[in-house]
Amino acid sequence: MRIVRRIVRAADDRRASTCRAPFALAMAWAVALTAPIAASQAVDAPAPQSPPVKERYLISRFPDKPSLTPTITIPIDPLGFTAPGAIYLGARNALVSLDFIDETRLLFTFRVPGLLHREAGNNAETDEREIRAVVLTLPKGAIEAESSWTVHDRVRYLWMLANGHFLLRDRNGLSEGDATLALKPYLDFPGSLLWLELDPSQQFLVTNSREPVPAPQKSVTASAIGQSGASSAPASGDASDQDSSDAGGAPPEFVLRILQRKSGHVMLVSRVRAAVHLPINSLGYLENLRGKGSQWTLDMNYFAGGTRMLGSVDSVCEPDDTFVSEQEILVTGCGPQGENKLIAMTSAGRTLWVAGAPTTEIWPQLTVAVNGSRLAWATLDATHSINSYSPMDADDIREQSVTVFNAADGNITLVSPLSPIFDAGGNVAISPSGRRVALINGGGIQVFDLPDPPSLPTPSTPAHH
Repeated sequence: MRIVRRIVRAADDRRASTCRAPFALAMAWAVALTAPIAASQAVDAPAPQSPPVKERYLISRFPDKPSLTPTITIPIDPLGFTAPGAIYLGARNALVSLDFIDETRLLFTFRVPGLLHREAGNNAETDEREIRAVVLTLPKGAIEAESSWTVHDRVRYLWMLANGHFLLRDRNGLSEGDATLALKPYLDFPGSLLWLELDPSQQFLVTNSREPVPAPQKSVTASAIGQSGASSAPASGDASDQDSSDAGGAPPEFVLRILQRKSGHVMLVSRVRAAVHLPINSLGYLENLRGKGSQWTLDMNYFAGGTRMLGSVDSVCEPDDTFVSEQEILVTGCGPQGENKLIAMTSAGRTLWVAGAPTTEIWPQLTVAVNGSRLAWATLDATHSINSYSPMDADDIREQSVTVFNAADGNITLVSPLSPIFDAGGNVAISPSGRRVALINGGGIQVFDLPDPPSLPTPSTPAHH
């Protein structure tokens, strides 16, 4: 059986073209909201070029066991967890989410096996799933809180926040929860909420939703208005940018928004033709511009106006950019054979480190500590290089593994297999300080204590000439 990759967002498959929304008009309307924090950054001069950085290469052999001994192991079968069957391999279903609430508590959520529910009068199956959630205290793994939730699709449903709270996505809404697992309504959208991202400071949300029929009277509302003191903001209006209609006159059905997280205020809304991955920090957003051949230029577009060229990368696919922290960007590109290539650079354009992955490592999943100090790179490990001439079958997957890097220098602090395989991720967590890593592996949750991470680059760090 051929494994077909389900694309959740445009950037999931970097070997396909990534949709980029036309933001110039919309960002002009957003200036008034963000100018106070970004005016000093709005420059048009290119960043100085960094000297070459020696590329390191990740190991191509499969790890038999973690490179470190776990300090804590919590069995998960007694919690009601059941490993997914082989039928799920390749479906990219989000079946688990493992997250640190703080340094001594974990939030472990997972799909409870069972029959799919059917809606009355509908022969088609819905994607309704039951999710079991437990808060575990370390080191003993005692259950501090537990609950059950229902979600209605198969993609990622949970995002952890820096304050021990989390966001739960289902249908057209977001709920906010905490360590008690009590949920309260947070944001409602005019259509199905497909995906969301947060900037490193967690001031902003970037959301993608499907809204086929324009509804000017509807709005994204902050359900916690009474607590935040904020007012609801229109989902369409001045801060908008509309793609031209299709030939048949219908506007694009996907809607991109940037919202202020605490208030729910909409800074930008734009109709686009596909879900958009928009890497942002508190000052602006990144954009890849194609150059000659395999060259790509990375531009920083400031909310307050102005653009700065940070540098260029060599990649046969469009790079995927992620803000690891306010001052560091991880660029994931592709080498000549389609292998993944990681380039870490500062927001001033200085290259920090470069790492190349074997061609047998595919479908990467990135996990970043809240403070940006460490990042985990999880991949499926195949028996051969995967490309258009040599596609992948289920039998070609040997295992899943994870490599944990220091964000500042790229040094590797942990390498481990991951078993069972979760090809949509969710089986790796890093504590807020970056000093602990938790993995689902070997029938339990394994927790590893790591040395203090090195300091991250600061805004005053100059780019090398």
